[in-house]
Amino acid sequence: MKTLYLIIPCAPLVGAILAGLMGRAIGRAGAHWITILGVAISFVCSVLVMQDVLAGNTFNGTLYTWMEVGGLKLELGFLIDRLTAVMLIVVTFVSLMVHIYTIGYMAEDPGYQRFFSYISLFTFSMLMLVMSNNFLQLFFGWEAVGLVSYLLIGFWYTRPTAIYANLKAFLVNRVGDFGFLMGIGLIAAYAGSLDYATVFAKGKELATITEVVTGWPLITAICIGLFIGAMGKSAQFPLHVWLPDSMEGPTPISALIHAATMVTAGIFMVSRMSPLFELSDAALSFVIVIGAITALFMALIAIVQTDIKRVVAYSTLSQLGYMTAALGASAYSAAIFHLMTHAFFKAVLFLGAGSVIIAMHHEQDMRRMGGLRKYMPITYATVLIGAIANAGLPPFAGFFSKDSIIEAVQLAHVPGATFAYLALLAGVFVGGFYSFRLVFFAFHGKERFRDAKHDDHGHDADHDDHGHHGSVEPHESPWVVTLPLILLAIPAIASGWLIGPMLFGDYFGGAIVIGDNHHAVAHMKEHFHGVIPMILHGLTSVPFWLAIAGASTAWFLYIRRPDLPAVIKQRFAPFAWALEKKYGFDDFNDWFFAGGARGLGRGLWKAGDQVLIDGLAVNGSASLIGRFAGVVRRLQTGHLYQYAFSMLLGVFVLLTLWLGRS
Repeated sequence: MKTLYLIIPCAPLVGAILAGLMGRAIGRAGAHWITILGVAISFVCSVLVMQDVLAGNTFNGTLYTWMEVGGLKLELGFLIDRLTAVMLIVVTFVSLMVHIYTIGYMAEDPGYQRFFSYISLFTFSMLMLVMSNNFLQLFFGWEAVGLVSYLLIGFWYTRPTAIYANLKAFLVNRVGDFGFLMGIGLIAAYAGSLDYATVFAKGKELATITEVVTGWPLITAICIGLFIGAMGKSAQFPLHVWLPDSMEGPTPISALIHAATMVTAGIFMVSRMSPLFELSDAALSFVIVIGAITALFMALIAIVQTDIKRVVAYSTLSQLGYMTAALGASAYSAAIFHLMTHAFFKAVLFLGAGSVIIAMHHEQDMRRMGGLRKYMPITYATVLIGAIANAGLPPFAGFFSKDSIIEAVQLAHVPGATFAYLALLAGVFVGGFYSFRLVFFAFHGKERFRDAKHDDHGHDADHDDHGHHGSVEPHESPWVVTLPLILLAIPAIASGWLIGPMLFGDYFGGAIVIGDNHHAVAHMKEHFHGVIPMILHGLTSVPFWLAIAGASTAWFLYIRRPDLPAVIKQRFAPFAWALEKKYGFDDFNDWFFAGGARGLGRGLWKAGDQVLIDGLAVNGSASLIGRFAGVVRRLQTGHLYQYAFSMLLGVFVLLTLWLGRS
């Protein structure tokens, strides 16, 4: 099976190399066929691995030892268990759909081959991350997805906004990676190993040690350090600011980043580290509070966004908050279950948004849409499925995973659980509202794309912010766009029905460890009697009616009374302003971090470059040599008597020194 395991990450890597280095030789068709074939092979192998794992076979072994330093082995290896198998299926399937979709979306882009090379390399990086059995390889995959995301977010590098966005993502993730490295460093220092199994076996021993510098329990310092890394990758408050700006990249990569890769890396990593996190209630409390804050406050921002991709982006932030809150409640299986269902319905929403953008000639402002339902029936149907799943309505996938998370948080016994539960409940109403606001705003109501002059918001319809002119005639997207939407919509409906074996059937086994004092999932298992009873019970639950209330509010405001949103915005202007300003985080970062970096750079330039280097080192040394040369030049006159006098003077000085010593 080792060969099969190697094929899974290497097939996309080969495709990325060939498309990247031989793009001109193989052409556009060659680039997409070879990368799609690589990811398809990886997906098929992942299915075979899943079957093998379900048969009871696992693997944990070293493939290559890089070096050994002071007894610390730096290795590359694979850990194949049920947690890995789920991630392999999700990553490769969504990536395959995105690759096919890209043929239609990027058809006219001059960087066609380069884009396929990047997304295939991105898939390879994520696969190496989820298959790792040690912290070295984990960190390699961790940084690789960050590097490739930098390239993809700034893919259209002639746009200043894209360059700003990829630099922002890169720098914010470095903040998270600092904590991640600190956590790994503490593990290496105290456990003497980077191998998962070895470190987990020493977990209870590490829990008895106090960290010297901070005075914290060592296990808490390790877990919080690792989670700070997850906060960067999975865009948790306050390190969330990079994710909405990543919309500057092409839509296919937005779907891949937000649905199945990169942002899910942090959720996967914390779940993999459950044997460590279960030893620190302080770390779990920190995790659950951060997740709850992200889930609610990012959802609120989504309700004022008008860019169709940014609505979905803030939805991703909110859903990641739900997953993180589940981690803090020790409901790791619920977090991974929501990761899986979310990957499908969020990919549908992003790719559906991209289909709308294609139909609208690259218009993204929902204020210029409306009435698209009759022009794009397939896109509308799939986006509606994604919105229902995102809102958490039964019997769609999001209902099962989101409802399970809310119940697990309610049953959790860590500090902050009550706050988290209330925040997640409020987030359900907001989630129902923004999900259906997108559907009603873009697909129903007046056909605003036909407006010739100005809309109610003062925009010039003859020349929009994206540089397009005049009205458009929308149309359904080609089959390479709609086929992935249909294939993704199926698991967006049905994947939640796997809740029995995945959440309550001990599917993950030893891949996930839950402490004896954390009983949320076990208590939920006692009350689970099947999918249909859960659906029927869900119809009477508070989250269901909150989601219905949110969807109904969206219908009333954007279908029944479309004049009211402007009135409400005016009446609650300070609140709306805070949401539109994203609570001021972007402005603060621009002032403090970007402004501070510019100030530091300006100071280093003036004090370091101009004064020290140019002034003292370069110009100063030149001036000193010039002055010295001016003095020496006076002695080089060409007169013999002056040279004779100098010689006599030199002899006199030497004799004086010699006689003084004797």
